[in-house]
Amino acid sequence: MVKHTSLTRNILNNHPLYWFCVLCFTLIGGVLLWQYDQGYFLELFSANRNAWLNQLFIYGTRLGEEVFYLIVTILFLFIRFRYALLIPLTGIIVTIVSFLSKSFFLHPRPSAYYKKMGTLQDIPLVEGITLLGGLTSFPSGHTMSGFALFSMVTFLSAKKKWIGILCFILALVVGLSRIYLMQHFLKDVYVGALMGVGIATGIYYVQSQYPIDRGHWIDQKL
Repeated sequence: MVKHTSLTRNILNNHPLYWFCVLCFTLIGGVLLWQYDQGYFLELFSANRNAWLNQLFIYGTRLGEEVFYLIVTILFLFIRFRYALLIPLTGIIVTIVSFLSKSFFLHPRPSAYYKKMGTLQDIPLVEGITLLGGLTSFPSGHTMSGFALFSMVTFLSAKKKWIGILCFILALVVGLSRIYLMQHFLKDVYVGALMGVGIATGIYYVQSQYPIDRGHWIDQKL
């Protein structure tokens, strides 16, 4: 019991800036969900598009995709094999959880929602982006993936406090991109983000049960 309490305390104490950002996101996001209807931010973004934001979010959404997981995995090979293995493991678990969650909730995507309302044609879209349809909106898989990945990177970089802020910003860009590109509602992004943080925390907690052994291959590097 004491060991488990100590590990939990270390996860929180080693990354105070990151957890502060997550707390602010949780509180502010909760208030926004309570105050506004689900289409408000989609319509707000669509009314304020510009070329710079289009490019930011087109590329930003890719931070939660497989290619970036691969890049981070390769980088961690030069730090510790254990860390490199945790990245694809995180991606696999996110994929499974995302699929099961979407299959259970069956919430319509924004395009399906506005098409049913008969107003889809009135919303300006980002050029080159194909809107996803169907009942796979909740939660946002990209957001879950982004927050899981960047939470894990934060946890594995305990000695560099500034990384927590950078990682939170990158994860947030992934989440915002899903609303800006009209692929998800705020509720999808909000829950996806919290699930991503939870997945990364759980994986990191479990691997922390096994102390680093520098003589074992898994704790060595290239």
